[in-house]
Parts: sequence; C-alpha cells; structure tokens
Amino acid sequence: MTETAAGFLTQEAYDRLKGELDQLSGEGRLDIARQIEEAREEGDLKENGGYHAAREEQGKMEARIRQLTELLQTATIGETPPDDGIVEPGMLVTVEMFGDQETFLLGNREIADGSDLQVFSEKSAMGAAIHGKSVGDSTTYTAPNGKKIEVKVLAAKPYKA
Repeated sequence: MTETAAGFLTQEAYDRLKGELDQLSGEGRLDIARQIEEAREEGDLKENGGYHAAREEQGKMEARIRQLTELLQTATIGETPPDDGIVEPGMLVTVEMFGDQETFLLGNREIADGSDLQVFSEKSAMGAAIHGKSVGDSTTYTAPNGKKIEVKVLAAKPYKA
C-alpha cells in the first residue's frame, strides 16, 4: 500500500475496521432499510418522526461506510512495532514539551479503538519531528502557528489496545 494521509494502522485495527465495514455495508444496510420501510408504512412522511430518524441514521451509517472504505484503501498496514525505544507509528509516546509531560498514541486514531487516548498522526508536525527518534532524543518542530517547539522523547512503548 502507498503512504497517504490515512497513516498507519496495526493489522488488528485493520481487521476490526474491516469487520465493522462488512457489518455496516451488509446487515447494517438491510436493517436500516427495514426501519425506513416500517416507518414509511406508518403514514404521512412529513410528520413521521420515526421515518426522519431512520433516514438520519442511514445518512450517518453511509458516511461511516465511506470513511472506513477510504481509510482501509489508503492506510499503511503494519505490525505493532518492537519495544526498542524508537518512536514509530503504533507507539504510546511520552514527551516533554514546555516543561510538561504528555502521553499520546502515534498513528491513526482508529488504532485506539474508542479510548480517550490522545492521538497524533505520524504526518503531523510533531509526529514527523519525533518519528524515528529514540528515548532521550530532543528535537524541534514548527507548529502550525509558526512557532518553534522543542520536544524531548521520554518514553516510547508499543500500544496494546
């Protein structure tokens, strides 16, 4: 696969998302079509809350199907990186910035599987700056506002969902 804006996914995340896509585009579409048809049979569509709710849910589901399709077609798939202290996509990284510590996942937010963990793409300014760095390394990057930011890698461990 080619390297694109979608970024890195572990094989586990790819498999989970593929399962979600298969469910939504198969059984999910059939279920929502049944809900719409049942609501349609209730009468006047202008005042039919069930019909409008089902159509809205259908729109959300179709948007998620498009999002998953694009993501799965363009993502770089790889194994969880080794525990070698080198910052790579799929790692839980702790850095020091502005005198504070911050821990986040480097990669695609879909790897985090709904956790509240902060995620940075390896293609973001900070992600690109620390990618390939080792624990103890310092580097600087230019933030979107143009400011230079110094960051020190304190820890890098493979992320386990």
